Amino acid sequence: MNIWTDRFSHRMTRVRASEIRELLKLLDQPDVISFAGGIPDPQLFPAERMSALFAEAAAEIGGRALQYSVTEGLPELREWIAARMAASGAPCGADNVLITTGSQQALDLIGRLFLNPGDTVLVERPTYMGALGAFNACEPAYADLDGDTRPGARLAYVVPDFANPTGRSLDLAGRERLLDLAHDHGLTIVEDAAYRDLRFGDGELPSILALDAARSGSVEAGRTLYCGTFSKTLSPGLRLGWVCAPRAVIERLILLKQGADLHASTINQIVTARLLEGDYEAHLRRLRVAYAARSEAMQQALSRHMPMGVTWTSPRGGMFTWVELPDGLDGAMLLEAALTEERVAFVPGAPFFATAPRAASLRLSFSLPSPEVIDEGVRRLGRAIAARVAPRLRAAG
Repeated sequence: MNIWTDRFSHRMTRVRASEIRELLKLLDQPDVISFAGGIPDPQLFPAERMSALFAEAAAEIGGRALQYSVTEGLPELREWIAARMAASGAPCGADNVLITTGSQQALDLIGRLFLNPGDTVLVERPTYMGALGAFNACEPAYADLDGDTRPGARLAYVVPDFANPTGRSLDLAGRERLLDLAHDHGLTIVEDAAYRDLRFGDGELPSILALDAARSGSVEAGRTLYCGTFSKTLSPGLRLGWVCAPRAVIERLILLKQGADLHASTINQIVTARLLEGDYEAHLRRLRVAYAARSEAMQQALSRHMPMGVTWTSPRGGMFTWVELPDGLDGAMLLEAALTEERVAFVPGAPFFATAPRAASLRLSFSLPSPEVIDEGVRRLGRAIAARVAPRLRAAG
């Protein structure tokens, strides 16, 4: 027996390794076509400009970029974010913004601020497994966001735009219903907007934060915490996200962040702020065109290669397509077979469920492979699924 096992806190029983983090190791195997990680295409990073800005920032007299900084984040970066939030219908100031070490840290800090053991978090089915990982250490219970609201519910967590893992979006009526639910039951809404800027067409819906501010009169009077990130648009290696929320919430999140890591990387914040001074909207347009083409390639490949009984979502943004398998199939068992027989990888669906997981499901990411590789990978995956569906059909017939 490991001598350390009985020395760990009881909350560690709720902490699990991320299946996605393990699957990312497959990217080092050149013969595997991976639809596993939601990884931005590095060819779309503004790498040349970033390299020049890092060199400039590091060489500046006074060394601000290489020093400690304030916990809440660089003023110029927070002001840019606040102005952009205001332009999208959520009027706020820099004091409503906290820079975090990726939006994943934002979820961790929010969980620690709001959740006591046994409190209920309302989540979608399925939901982002990274949010479950962040909240699990706080020992909450989970309930279906679309089901009956349980007594003791504290948070409602939602990815309203091009969700991870399904690619679905919450329509305007659904956003309004969520605000009604929050008002009626005293809930705090955590709006994870990681993919909001990666829409493929027109018709952007207002954020839940913007709708809440319109109802309440201001961001200050609302009950929505907005989590944004630069990981999907500039580079995940920058590890920069943010929370936009009432000042009373931001002030307490700052205290928690001070105890966690003091502040996000100073030089990364400076470089990001200077990148944003350029034509950020043009950069976003390039991303949208590239990812839209890959999403379309995924849709066409699924139509060509999936056997009968398999269904999937048709996202209008983001990086993911959700696939439902015929009943009786198990995504985890299929992954093992697909890797061995076809050298193709994906993420099984079960870990994306907080309760009552549906094993006959999987997530495909289209953000990294080329359209040609997407077609070949889906062809292989379809072959692996068909090999397991055909015997069931023969037995049933």
